[in-house]
Formats: sequence, structure tokens, C-alpha cells
Amino acid sequence: MRRRSRSARRRRAFLAAAAAIAAVLVVLGGVAAFGPGPAARSGAVTEVQLPRGAGVAGVAEALKSAGVIRSALVFQVLARATGAARSLKAGEYAIPSRAPVLAVLSDLRAGRTIARSVTLPEGLTSAMIVRQLQAVEWLTGEVEVPAEGTLLPETYRAERGDTRQSLLDRMRGDQQALLDRLWAARRPGLPLASPEEAVILASIVEKETGLRDERRRVAAVFINRLRIGMRLQSDPTVIYAVSRGEPLGRGIRASELASRSPWNTYAYSGLPPTPIANPGRASLEAVLDPLETRELYFVADGTGGHVFAETLEAHNANVARWRAVERARGAGG
Repeated sequence: MRRRSRSARRRRAFLAAAAAIAAVLVVLGGVAAFGPGPAARSGAVTEVQLPRGAGVAGVAEALKSAGVIRSALVFQVLARATGAARSLKAGEYAIPSRAPVLAVLSDLRAGRTIARSVTLPEGLTSAMIVRQLQAVEWLTGEVEVPAEGTLLPETYRAERGDTRQSLLDRMRGDQQALLDRLWAARRPGLPLASPEEAVILASIVEKETGLRDERRRVAAVFINRLRIGMRLQSDPTVIYAVSRGEPLGRGIRASELASRSPWNTYAYSGLPPTPIANPGRASLEAVLDPLETRELYFVADGTGGHVFAETLEAHNANVARWRAVERARGAGG
């Protein structure tokens, strides 16, 4: 009886100790899970890159190395206990200072990565686009300049470590998809033999006007000229002939207007041999669905837009008014 009594007391003591340890572990686990994490080493957040295929152990080590969590083991235990271990997403994260482990797990499970993007404006040449991508320090890899007019300027979502080539491939693919759709729905009877010709004309429209609401009207003028065999006489094509689209920093010279470059639409009828820039969505839409007009001319109106005319006589009057605006501005300067 005494032995059984001593054995029972030992069991009770062991169970009590185990319960106490379990209670401590529960408290410690709760603190680890819900309590504040480490303070950011600098600033309000810690940026950390989690590689693909790292697994929960690799993710835990990356977070601990970055100072986001205190214990890689606690992170792994909680990740497995909550089921998050099976759905942690790679990418670049901005973890707030002192974020609890469960909050970190929630962000990684939901894939709340840093929203990085690259904006490429309409009307840039392919060489200009490559230069802009090379200046983005968080992109990687070298690239060659793509063919002119093969890229769709837009704002593109990207992540740190993405390659510049992958972004160019997306721009090329997006333009092709858009062009296929617009070409299939184009207005009948346009004097454009192929989608490639549509891109060439859209690049000219892109460089002639920065006003979205004006593009279909500018496109109509060039479409009307193409229909009757009239030269396009577009200044941006001359600039492209001289500098491949780089700003001249001066006016166009008479000798340049008379040059025999195939891009000079003052010297040759029809379209130039290639685009002169990468047109945006609105310019591509404009040349494949231009306004119905009989206008053949336009000139700047002094406000950032243009004034249009059907006849040379009316156009000359508009040009005279524009020259007067230029002289007045020169005198005022």
C-alpha cells in the first residue's frame, strides 16, 4: 500500500510538473505568436527577399537573418501548426517593425509582396525604353535594343530580381495581343496593308500629339493623305531620320527637310520603312478607327493642341495665326 501511495504521489507530482511546463510553453508560445517581434534595424519596415523553393526552413532562416523574427524554430512550429507552411509565397516583403510572428505568417500566406512597378511612357524609342530599364536598379540582366515599335508602353508590375528581358518580353507580347485584337476589328477600307503598317502610322500619330482626345482626328488627316497619295509631311519623321528619335534641341533645318532619308515623309510619299517610336494603346486604336473627316491639314494652335483644315487656303490662314503667336511669344521673352 505504501509503495502504491508513493507511486501515486510521484505520478501526481510528475503530472503537475508537466502541466506547469505545458502552461509555461503555452504562455511562451502565445507571446511568441502574438507578442511584438524584433524592432526594424532601421526605419519603420524591414525589406526581405524570400526566394522561390526555399521551403519553410529556408524562409524562417531568411526572416531571422533579416531581423524580422527572433526564432527560426518558433516560426517553423507556428507555420506548421497553423497550416501556413504549405502556402508561403516567395517574393519581396516589407515587414513592419515589431510585427508578431502570426502577422508575418499572414502576410507571407497572402503574398502581400512589395508592389513595385515600371512605367514606360508612350512615344519612347526602343533605345530609350532600354535605357530606362537599365536605370531601374532592382531589375537584373542585360538586354539588346528590340526592333523599333514592337513594345507596348504601359505601367508594368514587377518584383525585385526580375530580368529586364522578361519585362521586354511582356511588353512585346502585350503589344502583339492588343494589335491582333484591334486589327481584327479595324474599320473597313483603311489604306493600311498590315498590322505592321498600323504600328508605323500610330507611332507618327503618337509623336504628333500628346492629347488623347485629338489622336483619332490626327490619325484621320494622315489616313486621308494616304488615300490620295499625298505626302504625310510629319516633322517627327524628319527628326527620326536625323537622330533616331533623340531630341534635337533645336528646330529642323531646311537641309534636313530636303534629305533623301526613307524616313523623311516630306521627301517620300507613303509610310516610312519602320515605326519612329513605340506607340501607346490610344494611338493604335486611333489609326484603326479614325474619325470620319475630310481634313488634310493641321497646325499647332498655341495651347498644346492643333487646329485642323480641309483646304490649303484655310490651313495657310491657320499657319499665319500660329506664326503670329510664335512672334508674340518671342517678343515677350
